[in-house]
Amino acid sequence: MEIISERLKMRPLSLSDREFFESLYTDPRVTQFCFDQPEPDEIEQKFQSRLYPWNSDSEHWLCLLISQKNSGEPVGITGFFLQDGIAEVGFLLSAAHHGRQFGTESLKALIQWTVETCEITAFQAVVTEGNIASERVLEKCGFELTEVEPDAYMIGGKLYADHLYTLIF
Repeated sequence: MEIISERLKMRPLSLSDREFFESLYTDPRVTQFCFDQPEPDEIEQKFQSRLYPWNSDSEHWLCLLISQKNSGEPVGITGFFLQDGIAEVGFLLSAAHHGRQFGTESLKALIQWTVETCEITAFQAVVTEGNIASERVLEKCGFELTEVEPDAYMIGGKLYADHLYTLIF
């Protein structure tokens, strides 16, 4: 399985991606609007759970490594969790690649692949209040803010609202 866009390639996460995966989860510039930095064993558990082979009946995340098509340099991870016919999408991009439109490009390609290959037509994403860059990515991909849940998530001892975005074809 491989998803290709203009500048990017996405493929399932593999054991050789462990160091990059860990770097995403331990860089406060990446996680500051997403979650508190997890403990090393939590990161390892997340990594291992995303290595399982995925198909449309799976009950775990499809996790794809995003890399630059020409250089092969890792850019981030993306994927989704399928529940009740709705794909909850998520992505983390390395700080070195923020602001280069890789989030938008990779999410558009993932959605197109998901619609064409898996016949999934409903998507959602949950973004923590203040994560303006992620909200912009979702909006550029056609998502709409459909719900705000106040004081839903704590980061750094402070409560934030969750913003629920949806996209239906």
